[in-house]
Amino acid sequence: MVHTQQMCCQKKENCKTTPKLTPLGNRVLVRRLDCEEKLKGGIILPDSAKKKQEQAEVVAIGTGKKDKKGNLIPIPVKNGDIILMEKYSGQEVTVNDEEFVIIKADEIIAIVEK
Repeated sequence: MVHTQQMCCQKKENCKTTPKLTPLGNRVLVRRLDCEEKLKGGIILPDSAKKKQEQAEVVAIGTGKKDKKGNLIPIPVKNGDIILMEKYSGQEVTVNDEEFVIIKADEIIAIVEK
């Protein structure tokens, strides 16, 4: 059974709104990207068999963290970026029936180039 990230990750079409949440400090608000329910062979996956996605879209970012001297270190992502994040990282929150994850900027592994 072939189940790759490329065929699995697609943006949610019904999620066009941005929640009224602003992450504080070194945190980033992301929306996990949906996983297709059907595989190449036509097999349909139940919700319990779907794996958590490591790809997410950045929805909002905090101000960044401060170093020992008090200088602000900005977060290296911007709204709309697609990122790779650690699988079980962050705090899951639900706003207006939409699921989001608040993660620390340190838990971002990479930015996916379009």
